[in-house]
Amino acid sequence: MTNGTREVDVAHPELLTAGAAALGVHLNLAQLEQFKQYYLELVDWNSRVNLTSIKEWEQVQTRLFLNSLSVVLAVPSGLLKAGRFVDVGSGAGFPGLALKIAFPGIHVTLIEATAKKTAFLNHLKETLGLPDVDIVTGRSETVAHDLRLREGFDVVLARALARMNALAELTLPFCRPGGIVIAQKSADVEDEVIQAKKAIETMGGVLREVKELAIPELERQTTLVVLEKVNPTPERYPRQPGMPAKRPI
Repeated sequence: MTNGTREVDVAHPELLTAGAAALGVHLNLAQLEQFKQYYLELVDWNSRVNLTSIKEWEQVQTRLFLNSLSVVLAVPSGLLKAGRFVDVGSGAGFPGLALKIAFPGIHVTLIEATAKKTAFLNHLKETLGLPDVDIVTGRSETVAHDLRLREGFDVVLARALARMNALAELTLPFCRPGGIVIAQKSADVEDEVIQAKKAIETMGGVLREVKELAIPELERQTTLVVLEKVNPTPERYPRQPGMPAKRPI
């Protein structure tokens, strides 16, 4: 596999191994091989489809793979064995597909609006031989009204999706009562969370915690905003595509 004209060397995933261990995640050799193959496919497809601006092996290990795995710090351990996860706005599979590699017992649904990206996800699913992965092409505002998916998940994941007031409307409808939403954010989210209070409550959620991660291997400071679903989401939400961001509650 080549990256342009340069040979890609993925022989040494030390950053991934050490960083995962710091998160309490121990990857075996087969899983490390899957992450290497993930990277090679990402680089190959990225030459044709705009998947990510992060292309170097070292940065992919930290800013994509480890950043994805950091959500485990907010997930109840029992759900990492057989929980139902949905990744809203999955893009190139972060964090949902990376989490599936590390925890093969979970069931993961990846929702992505761009068909070229879901084509990559389907290819990657087959290439890595990952069972219990469903891939849905569509906008979350529409997909969340599908009764097969609505309020059907233990954990809803969102990475770089939207501001919290819009994110609440795009994610909480997928979450079962008693389940959680984990939003990956940059360091300073206090004002964003305060402004989202009404939207979170309207969608049937409450703020459980804001967890700041101080793990050197992550390279950049990450904050996990964790919402808990305590009541069903009213049927009218989410509103039509674009409305949550244009006119947040």
